[in-house]
Parts: sequence; structure tokens; C-alpha cells
Amino acid sequence: MQWRVFLSLAAACQGACDSEHDPSPGVQGGDGGALNMFDQPNLSDYDWDLPPGFPVPPEPMDNPTTPEKVELGRHLFYDRRLSRDDSMSCARCHQQKLAFTDGLVSAPGLTGQRHPRNSMSLANVGYASTLTWAHPSLYDLEQHALIPMFGETPVELGLFDAEELENKLRNDETYQELFAAAYPSSLQQGTLLQITQALAAFQRTLISGSSPYDIWLHEIDKNAISTSAQRGYSLFHSEKLGCFQCHVGFNLSDQTHWADKPVLDAPFHNTGLYNMDDRGAFPEPNTGVHSVTLDPSDMGRFKAPTLRNIAVTAPYMHDGSISTLSEVLDHYAAGSRKIVTGALAGDGSTSPLKSPLITGFELSEQERADVISFLESLTDHKFITDPAHSNPW
Repeated sequence: MQWRVFLSLAAACQGACDSEHDPSPGVQGGDGGALNMFDQPNLSDYDWDLPPGFPVPPEPMDNPTTPEKVELGRHLFYDRRLSRDDSMSCARCHQQKLAFTDGLVSAPGLTGQRHPRNSMSLANVGYASTLTWAHPSLYDLEQHALIPMFGETPVELGLFDAEELENKLRNDETYQELFAAAYPSSLQQGTLLQITQALAAFQRTLISGSSPYDIWLHEIDKNAISTSAQRGYSLFHSEKLGCFQCHVGFNLSDQTHWADKPVLDAPFHNTGLYNMDDRGAFPEPNTGVHSVTLDPSDMGRFKAPTLRNIAVTAPYMHDGSISTLSEVLDHYAAGSRKIVTGALAGDGSTSPLKSPLITGFELSEQERADVISFLESLTDHKFITDPAHSNPW
């Protein structure tokens, strides 16, 4: 049966949190990124209604986007029946008002076990080269959906019986209509495959590109952001700060892919956040790409997430260990983090694994305010209130 195949994939992908299997050939950790040729997607005729400067997101050849799949996926995303005891939905950890994060250092799963990493924003997740914080071979939203649903390390939604889930949804009249609309030619509806495809289709439509920054950048309104934010934009893209080296392009991330882009860029970076043993050690289980590859050189390497809506997605870093944007600037201005006491003590500036891109800089109080003002201009209020992305139940 299909669900058994998908459960085996879920087990193989458990490393999105802390597995130890090797990445796919051609995808590697490190600041240099990776080259990997993707099959060209079978683009649908879906009306993406894209913001200025945004390309079409990539789609799997076997899951072209349709309005009916997106609507089915939206219902599934907000449905607590996707958890073992009907108590949690995907939206528990990905709240629209917080750009599909949760505001927590780490989220508790169905059993109360906390996820070791901070919940990532789903804004523009359809453009992500790889998924989660540090998994170099996980780039398929359909495959990834199985991890929070069936994963055991940590337990999130806590499902363990795919047939039970399928039957539960098939017996619902609303889903009978939604599955029939999304998969009209399918002999069997309400399958786990269709559930993961619809969830992925919905997530690909979570496109954020209508912030005041975008309105200013595309000269729709030259007064859309303040003069302070404009100065912050210049600082952000200056050689002095160098933020643009990792947070680049329309998605403000160097891990960005789109439909007709032939090369997958997937760099990971060690920013000197920890150095517990003077050799660059990070605390378990959050050792970055290293937790997947077991390559010592991958210790502490994580992806640079999109900065869109960053002002509403605190706390920051893979483990939520930095509380405010001002403290994030402190970290990068210092070129690392120094922890003086406790089990995590160490000086990140001396880590032999720290990225050469992290060199530090000096900021005046006005410059600090300007950069923060720019980052705040990336909040897309239309995106975080759009009824098309909200709870339909």
C-alpha cells in the first residue's frame, strides 16, 4: 500500500531533526553551497499572482498546483485531526500572525516533548532549496510533511497509523467533497499520498512579497519606508556589514530555488554561535549538517533562513537562543558569540569552523536603529492577515 512506502520515507527522513544518514549525492554542507541538477518541473497553469520580482516556485512533476489541492491543503493544515489525539494541527507551530512561526524557543509536541529547534517560518517555503534548519538532502515538501506527522524523534503530531488517518478523513463530508474536487480522476481518494501532496500545494502558495520594503523597492511608493529604513537597506547591502552575502535576492536567503533555475544552491554556514571545546563543538542534538553527514567539518553549519517578516518571528537562530533583533546584530557585530560560564561556555570567535564571512563590524546607535528599521520594513501585513492563508474551519 502507498502509506507503507511513505512511512518508510518518513523513517529515512527523520534526520530533518537529528538523523545520521548520508545526504544525497551532489548536495553538501558548507559555505560554498552545492550544485545539483533538478528535473524541470511540470509547471501547472495555476495563477500564482506573484509579487513583482518573484519567479514561479518549483513544483514536482507529479504534483502540479491546482486551486482545489490548495484548498484541500489549507483545510488539512488547520485540522487537529492530523494528530494522534485530535489536539494539534500544523498551525499549532506555524501561526499565520507570526509569519507561520510560533513565538517559542522550541515547540512542544503531542507528548510534551520539545522539538530541539526553533520553528521556522513558512513564508516562501516553496522557494526553499532545502527544508528545515540543516538537512542537505531534504527539499521536497511532500516528503517533509511525513516528519511532523509520523516522526518519533521528536514526537510532533504523533501519528502512527496512516490507515486510521485516511479513514478518519474519508468519513468527513467536507473532505469527501474536497478530495473529489482535488483528485477527480482518482479511483481512491483520501490517501496519505494525496494528503501530503495537498499540504505541500498549500504551503507553496504561502508567498510573502508585499511588505513596505517591496512597495518601496519596486518604486510603487517611494515613501513606503522611512529614511531610516532606507539607510538601513544601504548598510545591509554594504561591504561593512555584508548581510547580503547570505541574505540575498528576492527571498533574502542564499538557499532559494525557483522553477526554471537549473542549479540548486544550498550553502550552510557556521556563524560562531557556539564553540564548546575550542574545536567548534555545538551542543547536541543541534550540531547542524554534521548531525546528518557526521562530517566534523559540518559541525554548526545551518541554513540562512529568509529574513522576510523577521520582526514577527522571534526568537532567533536555530535554537531560539537569541531573543531580539538588536541581540542578533550584537552577535554579528562581534563576529561570533562568547559564552562565559556554564555547559555551553566557549568563544565562537576562535572556532576553526566559523565561516570566513563572519568577520564582525562596528555600528553607531543610529546605524543600529537604521538596520532594525529596515528589517522591520520586511513585515508583510497582507501576508500575515490574508484570508486565503487562514483557518477555514
